[in-house]
Amino acid sequence: MISVQEAFSILQNNLPPLQQVEYSLIQARKHVLADDIFSPINMPPFRQSAMDGYALCLFEGLEYEIIGEIKAGDSHLVNLLPGQALKIFTGAAVPDSAQAVIQIEKVSEKDDRLHLQEPVKAETNVRPVGEQISVGELALEKGTLLNAAAIGFLAGLGFTSAKVYKKPNVGIVVTGNELVKPGESLEYGKVYESNGIMLESALKEAYFENVNLYEVNDDFENTKNKLAEALSANEVVLVSGGISVGDYDFVARALRELEVEKLFYKVNQKPGKPLFAGKTKNKIVFALPGNPAAALTCFYVYVLPTLSILSGKAPNYNQSKPISIAHDYSVRNTRSQFLKANIVDDEANVLSHQASSMLNSFAVSNGLVYVPDGTYELKKGDKVEVYLL
Repeated sequence: MISVQEAFSILQNNLPPLQQVEYSLIQARKHVLADDIFSPINMPPFRQSAMDGYALCLFEGLEYEIIGEIKAGDSHLVNLLPGQALKIFTGAAVPDSAQAVIQIEKVSEKDDRLHLQEPVKAETNVRPVGEQISVGELALEKGTLLNAAAIGFLAGLGFTSAKVYKKPNVGIVVTGNELVKPGESLEYGKVYESNGIMLESALKEAYFENVNLYEVNDDFENTKNKLAEALSANEVVLVSGGISVGDYDFVARALRELEVEKLFYKVNQKPGKPLFAGKTKNKIVFALPGNPAAALTCFYVYVLPTLSILSGKAPNYNQSKPISIAHDYSVRNTRSQFLKANIVDDEANVLSHQASSMLNSFAVSNGLVYVPDGTYELKKGDKVEVYLL
């Protein structure tokens, strides 16, 4: 049995290479840039009005002659003489012969004459060419996560696609004859299957959308065939249950026959001790414990960082943050623990119902407090490592 840190190290050293793909901008949302992007244009590409108002060819007086107007998108060129003005709208091109734009609230207009309340300085309310970015400048760095603003920025520079790191397809293989679908009649000895939809929801909350679900009966050939199908279609495969050593736990044998190399099996932690990780070619397999809270803990601690790294996002597995514990807590454990907790005002409150089968406390938690094994006392205000959910 290995430690949590040893599990992190083994995974870090066995990840497959990242894959790159060219996506349309909308497809590239929530993906990580695989290349630096440089601006092909100046933005704005022309002197641009920052206000609704009047473009002025400045002179000594406060009264101007209005000779026309320019709307956003107009491309005709107008040559203003000193003392002349054009009505102009936000985003419209400011003629080179105009030195400033006066906002509409600071003037009065009568009979094509414009009256200013006070003199205006040159370049007032005029966005210069390349104010945001100049042609050839770095627009977005490799490694940038493309959010809505980044997508809009690239579109404004004329891009229609971007090269990003491909997110892995994820297969979820759910095992167990005791499982029935929610909504069906619950016979004696059966339980409702929740791990599949729970893991799929967790993946989609993290913007991993390509998820495939496979259901397996506790039969060796069926288990092997479904695992083979999942490995063929996905880069990362999650198996829920069936990895233990019971008479009807066929996952380990099926993975061996499918030539999945074991990276580790069993981690000195609670919950989630019977965690398996393996690889075959450029595929990663996690066999998660069947107990729901244990499966979800392993997902957040091991699976999600793996997916993030393979997507070009996270550099390593140690994603915890030091946060003060909100109360005293006694540690009496031979295994490291991941304790469901609420983080409020930068303090961690450990919740009740910590058993590996219980999701009720997980449903209202927003962090996992990592407590190393041993016998010791944590006092209110002590720093603990917290994995934020």
